[in-house]
Amino acid sequence: MKGKEGFVQHKYLLLFSFILFLFIGIIHKPLKVFLHDKDIQVDGAISVSKPLSKSTYPLPSFADDFSSITSKSKITSINKNKNIKVIPGGHSIGIHLETVGVLVVGHHLVNSTDGPISPAMEANIDIGDTILEIEGKEIKNILEVKPFVEQAGKENKPLKLKVKKETEIHTTTIQPAMDQKDNTYSIGLYIRDTAAGIGTLSFYDPNTKNYGALGHVISDVDTKKPIDIKSGKIVHSRVTNIQKGVKNIPGEKRAKFSLRDTALGVVTKNSPFGIFGTLTQTPTTNYYDQALEIGFSNEVIEGPAKILTVVEGEEIEEYSIEIISNKIQSSPSTKGMVIKITDEKLIEKTGGIVQGMSGSPIIQNNKIIGAITHVFVNDPTSGYGVHIEWMLQDANLIQFNEKLKAS
Repeated sequence: MKGKEGFVQHKYLLLFSFILFLFIGIIHKPLKVFLHDKDIQVDGAISVSKPLSKSTYPLPSFADDFSSITSKSKITSINKNKNIKVIPGGHSIGIHLETVGVLVVGHHLVNSTDGPISPAMEANIDIGDTILEIEGKEIKNILEVKPFVEQAGKENKPLKLKVKKETEIHTTTIQPAMDQKDNTYSIGLYIRDTAAGIGTLSFYDPNTKNYGALGHVISDVDTKKPIDIKSGKIVHSRVTNIQKGVKNIPGEKRAKFSLRDTALGVVTKNSPFGIFGTLTQTPTTNYYDQALEIGFSNEVIEGPAKILTVVEGEEIEEYSIEIISNKIQSSPSTKGMVIKITDEKLIEKTGGIVQGMSGSPIIQNNKIIGAITHVFVNDPTSGYGVHIEWMLQDANLIQFNEKLKAS
């Protein structure tokens, strides 16, 4: 859909208050979310708002992309405690997030008596901004916005908003206008307050129950910006189908989960290295029920390794991969390894790395060394992995010291 039809598409999505996002990197394709009460069916299908074309999917050069992560201004000295052990995951998880305030994801014109106008644009409210307060009241969800708009419209008074723009917070005023078509007051914004999708649990600490998943940040599909989360939870999900990946068209896991199920854990952080929080129940696994040692980036060897992931139901399987290239890192970066799927069984089932596989733990020499994060669109058998130390850092399981590099 294009133009006004695209806005209609967004309007219906907002009735569900859900963001659609992708849990595997590079192309950042949106997921579709199908709701039935609190049961959610998720897949990585192409967005209906934009036709599929090769130009939609950039094919980054490995050499160019890898060289870009070497010029960092911050050097990190890690306390490489050999006693740190975590239990590898591989579980398919459903993820539900609530945003801080309400996120602005689009503008639309209001059909006023003076013609089409955009109150939000006149108030300098941009896509990607977050509305934190209206008339001094904290806004927690989108349902709290409409009463303010209706009342201010009837009284012909502007609304005072506190808005977060990037890292700065400022106030602005906006005058609701009567939309002649809908016969309601509007400020010309599309907003959302929750997000849902699927991914893979990477690891958890058996002592603290702290966990890490995904290996990369969750970003809004419209604004392309990381989601600032207020709270969230993870639950078990069941993989129902696989769409195989082929060149230029990445594959996807399709999975179902229910928000009515008991939470597997809470989400407290959405960082460049994944989502993190604390488990509220211990997940079962048929692999590695004992904690493994950590393999840091300088211990990774180019050669054979294994990954854990789910491609059917909830059963975790172990598959063979090859570490093609490894970058020993002294500062945080999400792309530390290039990996290639070599397991014929997995290639036959999925075509390689597919959406929803993000976070699948990588194991080498009986040590957990990282997690899958990205797929190469021009070769679905290959992709990136993140080194485990950066995920452990954000899971509060590892200590490090920082110092600025001398000029």
